[in-house]
Amino acid sequence: MSLKARLTHHELTIGSWITLGHPSIAEIMAKAGFDWLVLDTEHSVLELSEVQALIQVLDGQQCPAIVRLTSNHPDQIKRVMDAGATGIMVPMIKSAEDARAAVDAVYYPPEGTRGVGLARAQGYGTSFQAYQQWLRDNAVVIVMIEHIRAIENIDAILSTPGIDAYIIGPYDLSGSMGQPGELDHPDVQAAIQQVLQAGIHHHKAGGIHVVEPDTAALQQRIKQGFSFLGYSLDIRMLDSLCRTHLNMIRTSS
Repeated sequence: MSLKARLTHHELTIGSWITLGHPSIAEIMAKAGFDWLVLDTEHSVLELSEVQALIQVLDGQQCPAIVRLTSNHPDQIKRVMDAGATGIMVPMIKSAEDARAAVDAVYYPPEGTRGVGLARAQGYGTSFQAYQQWLRDNAVVIVMIEHIRAIENIDAILSTPGIDAYIIGPYDLSGSMGQPGELDHPDVQAAIQQVLQAGIHHHKAGGIHVVEPDTAALQQRIKQGFSFLGYSLDIRMLDSLCRTHLNMIRTSS
């Protein structure tokens, strides 16, 4: 079953974030069994050529590659989709107009406004017709809910045709509410719950990024009702594992 179909059926999926450009990292994480992986161009130094190379690695492991963009710009969306991404994760969606613009940039006319070109996704010119059908059946558009204005417009955003799922960015959301990093603040938690309930109402797969590699925190989010879960990221898992093991070694010696 494709990721798009799994999201439609609200099946639990667990993915993670890649910020380091070495293909071995992508391969290791895909082989570990994540349901999808995000290639983060917003908060990393990944270049487009590196993104395509990582997409190729993930394709080889049959792991959907979602590219988190730096902005909701149609040219950027077109380029990562042409590189072969399964879909996009768009930051700072604050209105239905923002959501519609993201969808339009993924799909060709008449469904959208994406410019037509031949690149890796289209088989370098050998399979454009097949790619059009693949796009309709498999492409995913994930909106990031990470600003108080998005909370105010959440019903309009989630009712936008073509949106497959949402994911909450808790840190930016807390910052937009004047409580940067205070993820347990009552107002931040109330906003998260509001988004979750709106997602249920509009039948959209709901997600949140559990930034620290904490399985108990992940389970808590699953119990809350989230089904599109981002579990940590490459650098936090690497750092956490190193520190935890070294601490155990030093305290036991």
